[in-house]
Amino acid sequence: METVTKLAAEKPVVIFSKSTCDMCHTIKTLFYGFGVNPTIYELDEMPRGSEIEQALSRYGCSPTVPAVFVGGELVGGPNEVMSHHLNRSLIPMLRRAGAIWV
Repeated sequence: METVTKLAAEKPVVIFSKSTCDMCHTIKTLFYGFGVNPTIYELDEMPRGSEIEQALSRYGCSPTVPAVFVGGELVGGPNEVMSHHLNRSLIPMLRRAGAIWV
């Protein structure tokens, strides 16, 4: 879990993803649409990706991808991200993290 915590804290928005995951693509597209440049870790393309995926599971991510961190804090998976988006709390969260400025 230390690796996940460290990677999640390095940038304002971090998404743990898999390159073949449709929901991961949807979440990344949502953030790109806001003008966010997230750091994306494609676990299926990383040498230790399966270890990180196991750590995400221990972190409480279910499903493990996509897992979104904003400002170093776990937002959650697609359901949580979309809930924040629909209740209009995602943009303020991204502003506080310095991921967007407008």
